[in-house]
Amino acid sequence: MIYNSDIYNYFSKKINEFKDLKLIEQIKQEPIPQHVAVIMDGNRRFATEFGLKPTAGYLLGRDKIEELLEWCFELGIKNLTVYAFSTENFKRNNEEVKTLMNLCKNELDKASKDSRIHKNQVRVRIIGQIEKLPQDVRENAKKIMEQTKKYNKHSFNIALAYGGRQEIIQAIQKIAEDVKNNKLKIEDIKESIVSKYLYTNGLPDPDLILRTSGEERISNFLLWQLAYSELYFSDVYWPAFQKRDFLKAIRNIQQRKRRYGK
Repeated sequence: MIYNSDIYNYFSKKINEFKDLKLIEQIKQEPIPQHVAVIMDGNRRFATEFGLKPTAGYLLGRDKIEELLEWCFELGIKNLTVYAFSTENFKRNNEEVKTLMNLCKNELDKASKDSRIHKNQVRVRIIGQIEKLPQDVRENAKKIMEQTKKYNKHSFNIALAYGGRQEIIQAIQKIAEDVKNNKLKIEDIKESIVSKYLYTNGLPDPDLILRTSGEERISNFLLWQLAYSELYFSDVYWPAFQKRDFLKAIRNIQQRKRRYGK
């Protein structure tokens, strides 16, 4: 009975808050990652385990993104990139794709009016093959990018219709075109030049790439940019991902770098 009491729940919550504060204190004593990228996996499996439709998992996962952004503000993480919809996701059944596109449209519209975005001067960028998105999603994407393009304190990058290989192929095509038009010399092509042709131009490469749900693969995400990133795989489904899980991931990579003298 005691474990279901209000008193137990109150003290349990306070203890967890204290543990989080201790973790934050430890994290802030070490260099803070400047760019965190997240593969938000496990929405459908989370819903299925609770007897819900897959779409319910996406709705719960949507709310978790807002929490994640707040955690980044609190820790001083300047750049956040989330993998929201891959090019491969278009192969899912029509109802699921339609639901996801409507969710994207509504969330982009909501974000454009979110005072936290403007108060914290968050530049929002949609990275991926935007031309493949439905027109209403494209319009909302362009709207929020235009609204926030002058903000420079934080960046929030949403990968939509994104594929890492496709990104590299498009970069190669643009480089080839510029070489053909005498805008670029072949001998001048180097890593820094290639990076300028990617969707993430102007952003630092991720310090941490985090994937939820227990899967340990990258799934065509930021293939060029992850060359020196730390990888962290959490066995928690994305909708169930908590602040403590995020803090542990940050602390883990800090300890790795200290251990190896980076």
